[in-house]
Amino acid sequence: MMRPFLRTLTPVLIMLMAVVLSGCGEQFLVLDPKGPIGESQKDLIYFSTILCSVIIIPVLILAAFIIWRYRDKPNRKASYTPNWEHSTKLEVTWWGIPIVVILILAVVTVRYTYALEPSKPIESAKEAITIEVTSLDWKWLFTYPDSGISTVNYIKIPEDVPIKFRLTSDTAMNSFWVPQLGGQIYTMSGMAMTLYLQADEQGSYYGSGANFTGEHFAQMTFKVDATSEEEYQAWIDDVKASSPALTMDGFEALTEPGVSDVQLFSSSPEGLFDKVVMQYVNGGGSAHQHHGSGAAKPAETKDDETTTESTTESHDHMSSGMETTTQNHAGH
Repeated sequence: MMRPFLRTLTPVLIMLMAVVLSGCGEQFLVLDPKGPIGESQKDLIYFSTILCSVIIIPVLILAAFIIWRYRDKPNRKASYTPNWEHSTKLEVTWWGIPIVVILILAVVTVRYTYALEPSKPIESAKEAITIEVTSLDWKWLFTYPDSGISTVNYIKIPEDVPIKFRLTSDTAMNSFWVPQLGGQIYTMSGMAMTLYLQADEQGSYYGSGANFTGEHFAQMTFKVDATSEEEYQAWIDDVKASSPALTMDGFEALTEPGVSDVQLFSSSPEGLFDKVVMQYVNGGGSAHQHHGSGAAKPAETKDDETTTESTTESHDHMSSGMETTTQNHAGH
């Protein structure tokens, strides 16, 4: 009695473990998209899943049937054919169907890949709003260059308006992801990536860092609120009127490892995003430049002037020598 019970209970436990380990949380938000990019990606997920099921489901059913049908049992009357080694029909079937499925999947995936290229603008009668994204340890800094405000771990956008995200990282690589609006894209130090997204409906959407970056990476989340254009503009005006400014010292404090609550700033240092991107480039403006790095510039300028004078004098000596040599040759 116990053995049949265990046989029945085992698959049930396996399914329950799969559900628990999957988390049953935000990852299922991709199947409830609220924007054109997320909608297209959901269609690709469904199409790929159904197409792959054409192979996977028959294979799983046949695997279970073969194990049951040809199990060892008393008085077995199955034919014994040890010399069987080939069947053209079976070979064509189990090679032909997967090849056709893979070809179809390849064509569809390539088309979606080009259509959903992250830096491709979303067609809209409305002008895109730019938001600059900088991933820090373990928080997100968002800057609105057109409005001049900045936020930490919070984004507000108007519905039905394309959003152009420019993304970089101050240190460790991370991955910017708003599941209901579109797929994730990496933020990398020294690089500026571009991602276009759009919210078709008003609401609050979950966002996160989808890349492991250390101790508090699981707390590196943010909220995206999509509102009407009027409410969005009122929020911009309120932040500019009632929030403190983000200074370079304030930015340096944000770069220190640690989690953060939502913060709003009425302004931020000009060109901060580009400075973060260029901080490792020789001669580029550094986002951390205020720690006395600019003090050496006058000395460098002076050295350059001295070098230029020395080089000019050397050229003059060389010119004089060449003139003397020319005159000597002419004398011969």
